[in-house]
Amino acid sequence: MLREPPEGPNLLATAREVLLNDILPALPADRAFAARMIANAMAIAGREAAQDGGWLSDATARVAALAGDQRAFAAAIRAGGFDPGTPGHAQAAALLDDMTRARCAVSAPRALGKG
Repeated sequence: MLREPPEGPNLLATAREVLLNDILPALPADRAFAARMIANAMAIAGREAAQDGGWLSDATARVAALAGDQRAFAAAIRAGGFDPGTPGHAQAAALLDDMTRARCAVSAPRALGKG
């Protein structure tokens, strides 16, 4: 979809900067935590909006190839179907690692050494 600037992630980043730099210092101490929590949510939403989302369709296709759908994949994991030594272990482990990294890139980029 073609958008005119500024795009959503940029708007969120600008609003977050104003919140942290202009509004937060003027707030009473008992309201500062709430403002920081809002700023954190804005950062997560901005990263999520900026992410291309291609990883999700890729992950869905990989889950389908391994087990059919997410419920079947989860059930197979719980039943030991992808334990070490099983035929699909390497693929399932790589998929779970990729999914975890994609989610961390949005919610906790510092866990990946970014940001």
